[in-house]
Amino acid sequence: MIDHMDLHVQDLARTKAFYTAVLRPLGGVLFRENAYGLTFQTGETRDGYLWFGNGTPYPFHLAFQAENNAAVDAFYSAALANGGRDNGAPGYRESYHDGYYAAFVIDPDGYRIEAVCHNGAAHTNGE
Repeated sequence: MIDHMDLHVQDLARTKAFYTAVLRPLGGVLFRENAYGLTFQTGETRDGYLWFGNGTPYPFHLAFQAENNAAVDAFYSAALANGGRDNGAPGYRESYHDGYYAAFVIDPDGYRIEAVCHNGAAHTNGE
């Protein structure tokens, strides 16, 4: 169900050292490091990831996996009908990767949530 979670941190080098150490016993690895930040993955299948970008910390962003674009659209409609606020209508975000179809909302408590369908494209975690 969980696709990814992203967090902004004040010091990427410190975050890299900390999470490399604490995730190792859990099977986590630093999967990618680039200009956008750090991507850690855990688990045998390497599905889902934890992403850290440089910036001012804010309440987390949580993304849910969707089976298809229609599920993303339904997520967005349900969120708006139940007290959520728009933070990005359903659509392709090709700057994330080919086939990245997502919708972004802010829940009633102010948390940023997303539903995403990768449409069978290679999952490149932000590259």
